[in-house]
Amino acid sequence: MARRLSLQDFLSRHEHVVQVALTRVRGSSPREAGTCMFVAAEGLWGTIGGGQLEYIAIDHARRMLKQDRALRSVESLNRPADRPGSARPSQREGANAPTQGQALPSALCETLDVPLGPEIGQCCGGRVEMSLTWMCQSDRDGAIAREQAGEQALPHVYVMGAGHVGRALADLFQHMPVRCILIDQRAEELALCNADVEIRQSAIPEIDIAAAPAGSAFIILTHDHALDFLLASAALQRGDAGYVGLIGSATKREKFRRWCRDHCDGLGTDRLICPIGAGGSRDKRPSVIAAFVAAEVIADLTSETAASAPARSKELPQTGKQPDAEGDTAGAISR
Repeated sequence: MARRLSLQDFLSRHEHVVQVALTRVRGSSPREAGTCMFVAAEGLWGTIGGGQLEYIAIDHARRMLKQDRALRSVESLNRPADRPGSARPSQREGANAPTQGQALPSALCETLDVPLGPEIGQCCGGRVEMSLTWMCQSDRDGAIAREQAGEQALPHVYVMGAGHVGRALADLFQHMPVRCILIDQRAEELALCNADVEIRQSAIPEIDIAAAPAGSAFIILTHDHALDFLLASAALQRGDAGYVGLIGSATKREKFRRWCRDHCDGLGTDRLICPIGAGGSRDKRPSVIAAFVAAEVIADLTSETAASAPARSKELPQTGKQPDAEGDTAGAISR
């Protein structure tokens, strides 16, 4: 499978890079303050929202990369002073190097204030300020550390079942700001997954649910209804999941509710989403179901209250309250 290019990979491939950072956002804009993009002469990593705003930023960044004065300044900052066999920079050579608390040389940093209106052919209506900084080694180290910390903080999404829908979900989640873990007892099904996600063969997947971090999402769609019930109840019993979804129909939901009442000390099922991905489509192809489910999960994980209240209660989807005339809907397809 192809691995996504990390920021560390990108920076290692490009000797000279300008970081573009949104420092202030007023009104409507494509991205929020703090968003960064990295521009090389022949490459990009990240986005500040596309459109004319991004084109302007890229153009300015690449013009900065062509300035000899900036190149000399960043080389001065990166020159090792105490490396064995190398000369210490003279006072003149180090004149552009800022000491702690000083600003970078003007050749290394620009600030743009851009209205997002007809002036640039964009209709957001807001205004953004952004800084463009030619990256020295310390900038690179800091950006990589921040990116790695962000990766560690991503919400976990556990796809419990590597059948057709599970693999389709993995294909989608690999492109989203989550850490996706595809779990199954069957090695042959896991081997069919080509997505850049974590693959985990687990004989007792309840253990994986118990060990997951708080706020995780659990999508349960195994090959066995009994196993589905065990895993769904384990996820609900945690009390801190960001999302618990079970493939099936209103009929399956009711069977699960009765099973929890009889076998799980009356465990409540109000927070369970079943059927999952109930967006109103009659199309039962795995890729279509996966698209609706992925949208549902991401909406929950990125909501305003997700960080502060991952265990919030959820309303039952309207489609799940209605009797299904034909038995299982999503659950009827090959998983």
